[in-house]
Amino acid sequence: MDMTRGANLVATVVLSLFLTRTRLRKALLTHATEDGSAALSGDQRRGVDLAGLTEQLPRLPGPLAREREACRKQAVRFLETAAAGGFVPVTWDDPAFPAHLTALEDRPAVLWLRGDRSALDRPAVAIVGSRRASPYAVQVAEQLAAEVSRHGVTVVSGLARGVDAAAHRGALAGPGSTVAVVGSGVDVVYPSEHAALADRIAGTAGSAVVSELPPGTPPLRHHFPRRNRLISGMSRGVVIVEATFRSGSLITARCAAEQGRDVMAVPGNVLSGRSRGAHALIRDGAKIVETADDILEELGMPAVAADEAQAATRSAEGQPFARGLDPVLGRMDPGEAYSVDELAEQSGMDGVALLRKLTDLEIEGRVLRVANGRFVRTPDRMLT
Repeated sequence: MDMTRGANLVATVVLSLFLTRTRLRKALLTHATEDGSAALSGDQRRGVDLAGLTEQLPRLPGPLAREREACRKQAVRFLETAAAGGFVPVTWDDPAFPAHLTALEDRPAVLWLRGDRSALDRPAVAIVGSRRASPYAVQVAEQLAAEVSRHGVTVVSGLARGVDAAAHRGALAGPGSTVAVVGSGVDVVYPSEHAALADRIAGTAGSAVVSELPPGTPPLRHHFPRRNRLISGMSRGVVIVEATFRSGSLITARCAAEQGRDVMAVPGNVLSGRSRGAHALIRDGAKIVETADDILEELGMPAVAADEAQAATRSAEGQPFARGLDPVLGRMDPGEAYSVDELAEQSGMDGVALLRKLTDLEIEGRVLRVANGRFVRTPDRMLT
């Protein structure tokens, strides 16, 4: 690593330490505002101006300067720990940083990753729910995760007991990929009995354990609500499988709604308090999920067998447009968001074929699904 890149990485980790520590975050944002710098980007979709705040770090006065130097020493140690443990820091300006997270107002400055970097660049759905899950919820979570993973959809969850662990296991059994977003450092497994599951996730292609917290960070209570915004933010939709009124998974559902993600819920036993949170979401408009096809439909993906989807892709590659200008990408202007209906009219493709095509393009990273089911062409993957 060259010196400039190394210095920039250290600075970004320092910024991350400020932003993940409540007192330092408040002090930094206050200083940036008083200094006349924009702590918030003019583009409200971008939220906190990470580049601007990074530039503020060398100008911090007095006590904040001492805090910065302490954080700089910690950042160097964290990076050394990561290198020794095989963990990867993915910064907000890295091309591998999840595209869906760039639109969050409070997106992280760094994601620490243990596993496959490609896990951050895949269509995903979150499946979360009760830690004290019923056998019914465990079975449903495993089955849904296995089925959607076979369609090339990554399953995101939080590595917690109950539904989360079932979702990870189901995705791996698919066989497919899964991402565990944790409320600790990626090297600190909580609960400890999930150490083998975390190792399996980190060792599976397309899968990873991810955290915005640096290596060695313990699983403190206040880490988990903020972690939940990343679970929903990395996903196109969130499925709640069993939740009480006080369940933390409802925080994930609220984050999803605020982020413009689809909110779905599995109906449960009407006689059980474990079902009341999920049923409340359904009353408020969440889509009822009974099968994986319900999830795929809500996400705008065709409910076809994985081998059929792959066959369709291979068939499409033999068509004339695969050798020249793509009939979908060729009609998408950079920066413009298109509905499925608009793309169907412009491309002349029927609905099912178009959804299959869009799914393939998203998996390839050539388009990005944004709010309201619209699609944007990815700027750095232009085809000619």
